[in-house]
Amino acid sequence: MSIGEICNREVIVIEQYSTIMEAAKLMREHHVGTLVAVEKIAPADKMIPAGILTDRDIVIEVIAEEVAFDAVTIRDVMSNELVTARESDGIWDTMQRMRAQGIRRVPVVSDVAGTLVGILAIDDMLELLAEELLDLAKLIRREHQHEEKKRD
Repeated sequence: MSIGEICNREVIVIEQYSTIMEAAKLMREHHVGTLVAVEKIAPADKMIPAGILTDRDIVIEVIAEEVAFDAVTIRDVMSNELVTARESDGIWDTMQRMRAQGIRRVPVVSDVAGTLVGILAIDDMLELLAEELLDLAKLIRREHQHEEKKRD
């Protein structure tokens, strides 16, 4: 299974030169704590991720520092060392990269053009792993039931 199969395709994006206020309003409107900052919002298949902005970034970098909301742009505050995953990347390798980098979310880009196609959060991986573990537990339970029927 690839990252492209499990990532969330509904990504909330914002242009990197937008204001912090615009970002906060977008987060509230969509009930999200993360926005993918893009170089330019064009047709959905042409967005290039430039960084990630979280609600925590706004609190730590703007509010706690008492910076005026109109004095900075998303680009000034967002995480610039962007780690992305390609659609075809494997789950295990991506999980290892996320762990090594200490990140909880990665934008997912197309294999060919590098355009934004989704976002993967550690929560998505936890959900997948939980489902897989549940399936394994069911398999073991069925084996035990089958063995008990053989004995009877």
